[in-house]
Amino acid sequence: MSERTFVPKVIKTPDEWRAQLNPAEYHVLRDAGTEPPFVGEYTDTTTPGTYACKACGEVLFTSEEKFSSHCGWPSFYAPTDNDKIRYLRDDSLPGPTRIEVRCATCDSHLGHVFEGEGYPTPTDQRYCINSIALVHQAS
Repeated sequence: MSERTFVPKVIKTPDEWRAQLNPAEYHVLRDAGTEPPFVGEYTDTTTPGTYACKACGEVLFTSEEKFSSHCGWPSFYAPTDNDKIRYLRDDSLPGPTRIEVRCATCDSHLGHVFEGEGYPTPTDQRYCINSIALVHQAS
């Protein structure tokens, strides 16, 4: 059984986030925007390592859970720990309800998680994450 460590929440004003993030990062992380498909830095990355939240540095995913879904954004079949992700119902688009994923530490928008798409992964989930929301650290 692994021990959980307490991670303090990161709370900043919009002006503090704007000072830290460039406009495109702010749009995705703070306004729940989406970067265009197939342009993100980590869409096709296969280098071993970890993926941390761009806003607060919390490690959220690893290369071991990353897979090629050909959807235009980095895809992972699971986070490093479910406690590091916050899940919200997203009815912002017509059609099926989506599940938004946010960093539990700083409440930054990361992307969405989808289930039942038939990918050959252990969880049958695809965490579709904006590259701009992440920082990769090679191992």
